Amino acid sequence: MPQLRSVDLIVLVVYMAGVVVLGLWVGRKSKNTEQFMAAGRKMPAWATGLSIFGTYVSSITFLALPSKAFSSNWNAFVFSLAIPLAAWVAVKFFVPFYRRAGALSSYEHLEQRFGPWARTYAVICYLLTQLARMGTIMYLLALALAPLTGWSVPALILITGTVVIIYTLVGGMEAVIWTDVVQSIVLIAGSICCVVILLFGLPDGPPQLFHIAAANNKFSLGSLQFDMTRSTFWVVLLYGIFINLQNFGIDQSYVQRYQTAKTDQAAKHSVWLGGLLYLPISALFLFIGTGLFAFYTAKPGLLPETVADKPDSVFPYFIATQLPIGLTGLVIAAVFAAAQSTISSSINCSATLLLCDIYKRYFNPTAPEQTAMRFLWAASLVVGLAGIAMALAMMRIKSALDTWWELASIFSGGMLGLFLLGQLTKRAQNIPGLAGVITGVLAIAWMTFSPKLPDSLAHLRSPLHGFLTIVIGTLVILLVGLALAVLRPAGEHRANPPHLN
Repeated sequence: MPQLRSVDLIVLVVYMAGVVVLGLWVGRKSKNTEQFMAAGRKMPAWATGLSIFGTYVSSITFLALPSKAFSSNWNAFVFSLAIPLAAWVAVKFFVPFYRRAGALSSYEHLEQRFGPWARTYAVICYLLTQLARMGTIMYLLALALAPLTGWSVPALILITGTVVIIYTLVGGMEAVIWTDVVQSIVLIAGSICCVVILLFGLPDGPPQLFHIAAANNKFSLGSLQFDMTRSTFWVVLLYGIFINLQNFGIDQSYVQRYQTAKTDQAAKHSVWLGGLLYLPISALFLFIGTGLFAFYTAKPGLLPETVADKPDSVFPYFIATQLPIGLTGLVIAAVFAAAQSTISSSINCSATLLLCDIYKRYFNPTAPEQTAMRFLWAASLVVGLAGIAMALAMMRIKSALDTWWELASIFSGGMLGLFLLGQLTKRAQNIPGLAGVITGVLAIAWMTFSPKLPDSLAHLRSPLHGFLTIVIGTLVILLVGLALAVLRPAGEHRANPPHLN
């Protein structure tokens, strides 16, 4: 694969340096915990909304969606169609709930409902999930860009991680949000440029793209059959609803942003902006994949077989060989932007939880401001370095993406189910919650790992598609928890537990 030209490398380096400078400048006043974790609760709705959008998009999305559309169809877009419903639920219930509580931790209320174990369990799940996410994003980004830049995979991992750690460590949440704004703009601009070049790069112009795509059923959203064993329209829709409810309802990366907005109304507007912006942009990414299929179908000699056999490599190859000088650097900067936005959020939010839910909860409840700030800085550094270490460790794993999906399914399903259990009934307390989580996580683990059982144990394999893991796990936690809550005496629930209503 051709390597970047000097001008494109300069564009990339200038972009990365600019992000660091911007993060350090806007976050120069983050000298107290409130500023570091909540940006002083003064961010405008549009900035917070773009930051939420940036959290949705990662380098996985930037590279994986075009790959999916190139190799199959638009089935992945059904996930995006679930976002408006999740955003409405968030605006109606989640945002008022968290804004009313005022806590920076999205898991503090779980202790009031179920006890200390629930709060700590959710924090550990989030931290492990974010470490796996950061490692996967940095590794896959480096894997895709190493042939383009000529840099090694470990070097790209170290560069990406170091750049993000610097401005996140110094600037806190305000630096995260404002750099997210710039990165989101760069990401959108880069993807639009690719679409324009694909549309007008075909021999017969834009109509040829749609003709080739339609002839190959590339715009299909998947089968409408009610088949739970395949990635049908309904399976992906269910998956999208549950994942997006988890994002808006329990994910610290989103909840913490609710607290950065100036007013409740601004927080609600930011959810609508961030969520609904992902809808057309995800379509844009999928359109790029469809355009790549049409482009290389019309010009078959341009795509080597070694690249065509690896759909994840087609978009990077197109970037390196078909984009004009300078624009290649911009698009690669957009890929970096997608990764940096997610990683910076994971670092800051993880440090926030370590302070609020671990250090202050168990070790130093009355920690003075200076001590708390030192802890936040140290925690941010440790989390960032741990993310880099995880990315380097991913180099020894056969499939980093499959590993990420497996870990995320186990952790996220347990958190979402516990949260919904606590909100749907006031009678669900310690024992029902614990029993529900244990049963639900076992169900999730079975669905995740049973397909790998040997043929002699084929009867024990889950017949359902992997996307339904979070759906089944969440429902098991709810049903078990609700059943035990109903069996408990009515007077045993707490007097005033936190509730959405």
